[in-house]
Amino acid sequence: MPIIVNLDVMMAKRKMSSGELAEKVGISQANLSILKTGKAKAMRFSTMEAICKALDCQPGDILEYREQD
Repeated sequence: MPIIVNLDVMMAKRKMSSGELAEKVGISQANLSILKTGKAKAMRFSTMEAICKALDCQPGDILEYREQD
């Protein structure tokens, strides 16, 4: 999939654990794991907003598009 999820990178930059982020965003750790691994097929804007607020970042800091070769 050409959409790359850099959630781990932003979490490391902010020194935030998965458990802490999941709690702040209001999702389960299992759902956060699905997002982090790029296995999610969709994400609600409200979830993206909560993640960006918790990590003090922009959506482009988390999601990246790379063309497939």
